[in-house]
Amino acid sequence: MSLFSDTYVEIERAAEFNLREKGSKFLAYSFPIQSESEVKPLLTQLKSKYPDATHHCYAYVIGQSSEAQRANDDGEPSNSAGRPILRAIISQELTNVLVVVVRYFGGTLLGIPGLISAYGGAAQEVLKISGRIQRLQEERFSITSDFEKEQEIHLFLKSFEFRITNREYTDRVTYTVMIRKNQVMQFEKAGAEAYLLEVKSF
Repeated sequence: MSLFSDTYVEIERAAEFNLREKGSKFLAYSFPIQSESEVKPLLTQLKSKYPDATHHCYAYVIGQSSEAQRANDDGEPSNSAGRPILRAIISQELTNVLVVVVRYFGGTLLGIPGLISAYGGAAQEVLKISGRIQRLQEERFSITSDFEKEQEIHLFLKSFEFRITNREYTDRVTYTVMIRKNQVMQFEKAGAEAYLLEVKSF
């Protein structure tokens, strides 16, 4: 992801990939997520599905700027499982994704390099088959006008890349809109000059 880019990439769909290494089975799962609160239920679901597995290691990246990142080795040697999974996510420049790799120990020790290769490789492969969707980084604003001036909102928005996410009608009308990040400064300046409209950021 470019330092100056206002786009980010998510996976298109959940997927799974199975890898065998010296008798051990590595079952990799990818999930699109939007918040950390979604992680625990997905882990619980996999632990219920594979209660006899040796390890459930995982990593996730969340946020338009990949601001939330976490890796968990679940009992494997430090940085031999969660960190390689996280590197696989970062190397493919993805965000809003959880990858869990479930391991069944096959009786042969793989050593640290072997574990890093297996966990990282399984994560890389499951992400490759998860698809990619490019999205715009956006910021949220509300625009309010008198009811009879609603058309002014549409005229105001014409110059920008936007999504209307909500409309509220009371004695006045308020639109909630998402504005492309690289247009936010221009949008705020135009909003300050729009005397018929009240423009606020969230």
